[in-house]
Amino acid sequence: MIITPNPLAWLVLLGWPLVVMLMFKRMPRDRALIWAVLGAYLLLPPAMAFDLPVLPGLTKDSLPGLSALVVVTFLLGDRGSLLPESWAMRALIVLFVLVPFGTVLTNAERVPMGPGSIQGLRIYDSVAAIVNQMIEVIPLFLARRYLATPEAMRNMLIALVTAGLLYSPLMLIEARLSPQINVWVYGYFQHDFFQTIRAGGYRPIVFMPHGLWVAFFALMALLSALVFLREGPAMRRPKQFAILLWLLLMLLICKSLGVMIYAALLFPVVLLLPRRMQVLIATAFAAIVIIYPALRGLHLIPLDQITDFARSLSPDRAYSFQFRVDNEEALLAHAAQKPWFGWGGFGRNLLYDPFTGEGLSIADGAWIIIMGIYGWAGYISQFGLLVLPMLLLGVEVWRSRAPVTPWVATISLIFAANLVDLLPNATLVPFTWLMAGALLGHAESLARRRIEDREARIVSGWHPGHGRTVI
Repeated sequence: MIITPNPLAWLVLLGWPLVVMLMFKRMPRDRALIWAVLGAYLLLPPAMAFDLPVLPGLTKDSLPGLSALVVVTFLLGDRGSLLPESWAMRALIVLFVLVPFGTVLTNAERVPMGPGSIQGLRIYDSVAAIVNQMIEVIPLFLARRYLATPEAMRNMLIALVTAGLLYSPLMLIEARLSPQINVWVYGYFQHDFFQTIRAGGYRPIVFMPHGLWVAFFALMALLSALVFLREGPAMRRPKQFAILLWLLLMLLICKSLGVMIYAALLFPVVLLLPRRMQVLIATAFAAIVIIYPALRGLHLIPLDQITDFARSLSPDRAYSFQFRVDNEEALLAHAAQKPWFGWGGFGRNLLYDPFTGEGLSIADGAWIIIMGIYGWAGYISQFGLLVLPMLLLGVEVWRSRAPVTPWVATISLIFAANLVDLLPNATLVPFTWLMAGALLGHAESLARRRIEDREARIVSGWHPGHGRTVI
């Protein structure tokens, strides 16, 4: 696919750091960080990059976090530690950053591609990949510092509802007229137009890479609106209910069955279950995600039953699901040839016809993409960085019995749904890292509070007369 952005696309992309600077000057730092990342995700031109020598290209995914880091560090002078307190998280960060170097060292050979071949990897390639890994996790670091409080997470939910309402006219236009807004504004179409046709109409894509990304964004906005309906005062509930119905309509026009299933499962959880239970459910889903490849390898995922369920809904759905499964099985077998550090980029992780060189596989899920490119080391480091914050929070909620606010619980559920969606789709976006960092920071604050309470009980239970501590 050849992309030819117009001058406005380059102006908006390269001008975003200035927008980020203005946000941090005029808004509290938590809200500025939220909108710097979310605004870029929703509005900046997709599938294009400003290429730099040696370094990775600047995109709508990498530019917001990098810009925010520069602003808070050098313009606002906030140079506190960004590293997590957990040594496990620190180890995963080191592994995540250095994995590309191991991949390059084990992939110097060329890969056959029909009559031709794909280049081997060079040390030069690892430099850009390592820098890209470092930039990718910046939102996690910043969110850990600025979004760890329940109030900051409430602001995240408010931002999602607000963004959902503001985005809805664009979604309606594309659902009715076909996805053309990116063409009208930035001068190019960012994906395969055929994939936007669904159920006799269209599903919106707006300024995102794919309609599935829009659908998941609609889910995040819907669940955010639902918690405000549950927690809001009675006098505001008619308005909040109207907002909820409107955002539900936005979800429906996205025509994504997977996201609708997420919504059906999470709606009663957000609306009815206690907050502690919500966090523990989110933790359980996160644990399943991290062991998913092992479950697939042991054939413990009921793929046949899932296919039968999809067939009961639609033969086309069943065919699509079976096609994904067959692709993943073939790609897993290919990845098993280089299990530790993968095959690297440039399409080396995919399969090709030995005679024509035509591509024989499509990698949809983030997990199989990472497994193929960076192997088990890449999967454990990246998914570990995403899953461990949720696990740490779940452990703290279980151990400390601390009260859980609705905002923390809802962010946990949205984040867990995003983790699950990384299995069939590649919906790993900067906002995903933002949620991970917020949950990590909150887990650390709960751990500090628990330790302080324990130490306070030890001090208060000290009796000099008999020289022992009573707890």
